[in-house]
Amino acid sequence: MTGVLVNVIAIVVGSSIGLIFKAGLKEKYKVIMMQGIGLSIIIIGVAGAIESNNLLLLVFSLVIGGMIGTFLGIENNLEKLGRSIEQKFASKEGGFAKGFVMATLIYCVGAMAIVGSIEAGVSGDNQTLYIKSVLDGVTAIIFTATLGYGVMFSAVSVLLYQGTIVILGKQAAQYLTESLTNEISAVGSVIILGIGLTLLEIKKIRVGDLLPSVLIPIVWFALRSLF
Repeated sequence: MTGVLVNVIAIVVGSSIGLIFKAGLKEKYKVIMMQGIGLSIIIIGVAGAIESNNLLLLVFSLVIGGMIGTFLGIENNLEKLGRSIEQKFASKEGGFAKGFVMATLIYCVGAMAIVGSIEAGVSGDNQTLYIKSVLDGVTAIIFTATLGYGVMFSAVSVLLYQGTIVILGKQAAQYLTESLTNEISAVGSVIILGIGLTLLEIKKIRVGDLLPSVLIPIVWFALRSLF
């Protein structure tokens, strides 16, 4: 869990620095920073998605996972959670929900979050999570400066999400093959691409509803091993 805790601390520290810069940052700079981040996220998403060795599985994962997520109302529930926390802290500054949801999704569904947490659970190797911590800390500065203090609370989501994967990784180490983790990462990368499109305001993708998609490859590989 060391890598996960370092990741959480990096986000909190980065967000704290972002809050300091936020007050003196002009709107035009916030816009161009978010556009730069949005473009970078799209590139990261594309690079990860093309690593898939089974494009048909990728398509089915996104379609089926999206249907499940829509049925469960994941996107709406995430936004409600963000607004609920915002109301409890009674901030005069709006936009908490957007910062919380966006940062949570970006930090949790990427390939590094999934693969890094699996590596930490299976072999105790935290190197990927340490690298992710540096990246998340830097982006937390920018996200917080542009989206507000909701980004800081995404650290709780990271702790719960990646911590759970680490624990499950320890229990299921013998079942997690390289092919499986590769397909999970590819699906996660497509979701990252959707986040980039949303940040650039090209098209609002209901990314939260796509989250169950990362579980579909697990089901597929499990069924394939049985038959």
